[in-house]
Amino acid sequence: MLIVLDVGNSNTVIGVYDMTAKKLLFNWRITSHRQTADEIGLLLFNLTKSAEISPKDIDSAIMSSVVPALDKLIIEAIKNYFGVDCMKVSIMLDLGIELRYAMPKELGADRIVNAVAAVSKYGIGKPIIVIDYGTAITFDVISKDGAYIGGVIYPGLETSIEALFGKTAKLPQVALEAPSAVIAQNTIEAIQSGVIYGNAGMTERIISMIKDELGTKDCLIIATGGQAKLMSNYTEIIHQVDTWLTLEGLRILYERNA
Repeated sequence: MLIVLDVGNSNTVIGVYDMTAKKLLFNWRITSHRQTADEIGLLLFNLTKSAEISPKDIDSAIMSSVVPALDKLIIEAIKNYFGVDCMKVSIMLDLGIELRYAMPKELGADRIVNAVAAVSKYGIGKPIIVIDYGTAITFDVISKDGAYIGGVIYPGLETSIEALFGKTAKLPQVALEAPSAVIAQNTIEAIQSGVIYGNAGMTERIISMIKDELGTKDCLIIATGGQAKLMSNYTEIIHQVDTWLTLEGLRILYERNA
């Protein structure tokens, strides 16, 4: 079995694949924070044990990370508790796609993985735009011939709420859900309206501008990440919600490079 980890600034998403069937068997989402290698190892050990997976069943591992401080600790934890070396996503791997990006070394591993998965799962022939709703909202653009050509980074939904809460004395912390109307009747709903409907409008505007630059309206729009399902309810521009796109990309990259 293959264990995959997508380490983000707020959350780490973990999955276990049956590599014979190429099937995601289990997945978990945990908070990303600094721990010792033993703490990380015990957490992974207990998660897999809860799914009745023996450490001996895990024979391979791969991770993508945008949190460098955790990389060495996670690699050490997997080695100590599962006895396998953890592959790390970088531009040095065989990606299977071309990176037409001015500064490839600056490109986040999660964005690379999403592009790899999108091309593999959905094919080429027309441009693909992957929107990942996480700590940051990223738009990644893949050309019709399957090359990564760039994108957009925007503050995430929860990040926006936290910024308002942290920088304004009188505004309350609120839940990430949409109010019944755009014109809110109280402060909490006003914040929710701005964050949800504002980001839906931002999504549609950014996609429209990307299409104009590409010179085509015929693009496949895929949403992934923790808030993808939520946002798909408030914009019709998204064609496909693929919650585990990043984990699938990790599996694909491991197969290509093992």
